[in-house]
Amino acid sequence: MAGLLSRVLPKRFRKEGTAIPVVRLHGVIMTGGSQFRPTLNIATVAPALEKAFAKKDAPAVAISINSPGGSPVQSRLIYQRIRALAEEKNKKVLMFVEDVAASGGYMIALAGDEIFVDPTSIVGSIGVVSGGFGFPELLRKIGVERRVYTAGENKVILDPFQPEKEGDVEYLKTLQLEIHKVFIDMVKARRGSRLADDETIFSGLFWTGVRGLELGLVDGMGEMRDTLKCRFGPKTRLELVGGARNIFGRRLPGVVRGSAAGDIGAGAVAGLAETLEEKALWGRYGM
Repeated sequence: MAGLLSRVLPKRFRKEGTAIPVVRLHGVIMTGGSQFRPTLNIATVAPALEKAFAKKDAPAVAISINSPGGSPVQSRLIYQRIRALAEEKNKKVLMFVEDVAASGGYMIALAGDEIFVDPTSIVGSIGVVSGGFGFPELLRKIGVERRVYTAGENKVILDPFQPEKEGDVEYLKTLQLEIHKVFIDMVKARRGSRLADDETIFSGLFWTGVRGLELGLVDGMGEMRDTLKCRFGPKTRLELVGGARNIFGRRLPGVVRGSAAGDIGAGAVAGLAETLEEKALWGRYGM
């Protein structure tokens, strides 16, 4: 039907050239978020991905990634959804890095059949990090006694209000090594022989787009619009695909929690902590 209409309509009303759906994946990768503080997770990005890959005439889907990382679970879920849709719909995925695709952001970028960067983009950081604070001395100084009652000897492992224990740290490192291995296996599976023989690739270091190309972490330099027009022709159109919307037409970044007074107060505290975490993640790459 679409082909018939295109032949019947006057030429000036026809849409010529190839249309490439574009999905923007920008932000820190974590659960939660709101319309005022959007984050990347499988719930927020799935609707846009589904729409983009559903466009039958598009030979490829272009994805703009700009993320310093975050949750390894959500990063992997987004990666898996992109790959599953690409195989189901038989479409190529072209990934374009803007400021940064590091840690979980680079894990998502691995879903691309090709990864393009700007020379000044930041890529890599293939590692795992955990952080926190310890407050046992502070409690003593302000005269607060912490009382914790548990069933299970390890229920308070890594409690920030107790002195750090060597056994707790060793256990955490074991978990980190397991997650790191999953990440490394993903990089090797997706990048294969394109990777340089360089032992620093999996050390957690990050590089500019120029060095990332030399290491085989990316495939080329290129801005999205110019690259797509070069690949699919000068009349190629880029069509930005958004996520789900509510009845008022506003985008839904994710599930919004209840609005009771207690929820609002708890949300404010949690939101502050998450904001500080976001700033720390971006700050690591000079953003």
